[in-house]
Amino acid sequence: MRVDAITCEGIRLRLRLSGTVQGVGFRPYVYGLASRYGLGGFVANDASGVIIEVEGNRTSEFLTALPLEKPPLARIDHISVQAIDALATKGFSIRTSEGGKLSSRIAADAATCQECLGELFDSKNRRYLYAFINCSHCGPRYTITEQLPYDRRNTAMKAFVMCPDCSAEYSSPASRRFRAESIACPTCGPRLSHGINAIGAAIAGGEIVAIKGIGGYQLLCDARNHDAVHRLRQKKQRDQKPFAVMVGSLDQVSEIAEADATELALLESVACPIVLLRSRNRLAPALAPGLSRVGVMLPGAPLHHLIFHVLRSLGASREHKGWVIVCTSANFSGEPLPIDNAEALQRLGRIADLIVTHDRNILTRADDSVVSVVAGRRQFIRRARGYVPEPVRLARSVPPVLAVGGALKSTITLTRGDEAFISQHIGDLDTVEGIRFFEETIRHLTSTLDVEPVVVAHDLHPDMASTCFAEATGRARIAVQHHHAHAAAVIAEHRLERPTLALVLDGHGYGSDGGNWGGELLLCEGIRFQRIGHLAPLKMPGGDRAAREPWRMASAILHWLGRGHDIRGRFAAQPQAKPLPSLLDQAGGANTTSAGRLFDAAAALLGIATLQTYEGEAAMKLEACVRGTAVLEDGWLIDDGVLSFGPLFVALIADEIDVNEGAGLFHGTFAAGCVDWVTRAARTTGVSTVVLSGGCFQNMVLADEIQRGCMAAGLAPLLSREVPPNDGGLSLGQAWLAALQIAERSSGLRGTA
Repeated sequence: MRVDAITCEGIRLRLRLSGTVQGVGFRPYVYGLASRYGLGGFVANDASGVIIEVEGNRTSEFLTALPLEKPPLARIDHISVQAIDALATKGFSIRTSEGGKLSSRIAADAATCQECLGELFDSKNRRYLYAFINCSHCGPRYTITEQLPYDRRNTAMKAFVMCPDCSAEYSSPASRRFRAESIACPTCGPRLSHGINAIGAAIAGGEIVAIKGIGGYQLLCDARNHDAVHRLRQKKQRDQKPFAVMVGSLDQVSEIAEADATELALLESVACPIVLLRSRNRLAPALAPGLSRVGVMLPGAPLHHLIFHVLRSLGASREHKGWVIVCTSANFSGEPLPIDNAEALQRLGRIADLIVTHDRNILTRADDSVVSVVAGRRQFIRRARGYVPEPVRLARSVPPVLAVGGALKSTITLTRGDEAFISQHIGDLDTVEGIRFFEETIRHLTSTLDVEPVVVAHDLHPDMASTCFAEATGRARIAVQHHHAHAAAVIAEHRLERPTLALVLDGHGYGSDGGNWGGELLLCEGIRFQRIGHLAPLKMPGGDRAAREPWRMASAILHWLGRGHDIRGRFAAQPQAKPLPSLLDQAGGANTTSAGRLFDAAAALLGIATLQTYEGEAAMKLEACVRGTAVLEDGWLIDDGVLSFGPLFVALIADEIDVNEGAGLFHGTFAAGCVDWVTRAARTTGVSTVVLSGGCFQNMVLADEIQRGCMAAGLAPLLSREVPPNDGGLSLGQAWLAALQIAERSSGLRGTA
């Protein structure tokens, strides 16, 4: 935070604050602070954030206290202070919001605060057991906001006229709900379609329940009821992909998973994300088949707390601390999260036994965020509810750019000044519904932030839905290579403006040469990059099918090692195994340098996964088998920048190797080979900073090992912390590189003028 300070007493000060200062109880906070110091003046929301005018004998004390005692959800980025003529104002007031060109922002949705929870379960309180209780410090924000400034008339709450009691609270400076725009009560606020007791009884009875959550519909069932979980899988058409679970309190976490202090703090944070924890395997096996980690979350909305309240009243088995319920997105695979009541009733009837709606509209759909702890710090798997739309601060102010990301785990990014606003997780753009959500998100974010982009940045791949959208806008476009964007996302987040090495490991990206890249060592400087190394190319038998069928990549490895005759025996269950050796013998066909495909091959060769039903399944199951890592000396070769793991795969196909031993050997050796590769490049280039990005860095074992190895080699490794390392971070990298390119063009034009 930056403060433009001025020292003066007895005159009037005009303060302008930017940051997350709307919808977080900031105006009532300022009112109370000014009253404490006996100051006259006013506070109001304006287009830039908050404007304050104060005068009196204690303005310096007010100015000192202002950033120190701010509300918990507030974030002050900048305070400007200007001395103006005194007006001899008596008393302090909250004024109506002022207009102008918008530069303020909306707060993210926040989990129910402790004060509201106390009221929720206080039988004497008028909001007792009310599922929409909230205050200035908690509740929905982004998901119910139509436009800025954040006033009730610009939210979904405009449909509800405040009753006299709520109106009195809203208008009283002494109230915790003073100017709380989403204020509601049972008399005048939103209502559920079903009673809490009916919801709890349905879950306890083994039924599947759909509820309208903060950012969209969720599906709930008893996580210890094997039949309920299995039935949910069948109805949701989700064969193997893991489900997250919700527990009623932090005390319950230790019963089902191992969590360190950082992970526990994330669980308790106002964002209330799903946190990936090491499982104790005490829940239904169908929750996360073949995986060692389980996604755990705490109740984030009043309705969640009420459901656990009812379930506790129904009792839990003696051997367990309390109820654990599955909490998963109420969408079919590949489709956006439903938010509309009519749509939910029509579509979710095929899945849920009970559908619980309410009459407060969700204006912006946002799935639950998913995080893990890598190398001691938070890393996003999916950035959405609770974190969006908090921006990433850039190294400098840039032109307004819209970046449209990739095709999988899609997000968009919009820049405004020195801020980059990354959208909530949109998902894959391979369905009509997914593309509609993508376009809806672009309209909402550009409208809410009041930004008109001067250019659209997109992936280099010509056939991506996001690229086609960029072309259809008619705006100026800048194409960005996939892996360069991965690297630039980390560069932008860490505000680096010096040459960096980039180790980018993922499944697939369209290369500058039109090839299939995915294991890349880049030297990045400004808008340019040089591909100084890559993984040894490997055939992809069947093209894109190889990404869904790991046995094909394993076959390519066997063929590469001169063991093509082993393919039929190892993969006899696969109908295409018989003709594959002959196909691999033929010249031509698709090749890849993908790191992800090597993980797939290792998983298939070790018998862990020969097919996969969701992206990353084989690699995740391979990671789950790691009990400790080991390094095969001379397990890799580096020749003219090309890294090959031929010797490692020779060891993996040995008949006597144990699955867990093989998984540990693969991870340890792969990481060590990458560190050696990067270290050699650092010596050659003289660049010691290395950014680590790409979907493979979601693998906690790999990320930890490579980061530690780089540090031991005297390098400065940097991971993604504000956006996912997977394709969810692409749009940030695209936006930063496009902005730099615009700046360079402008500089060139000025130089020739």
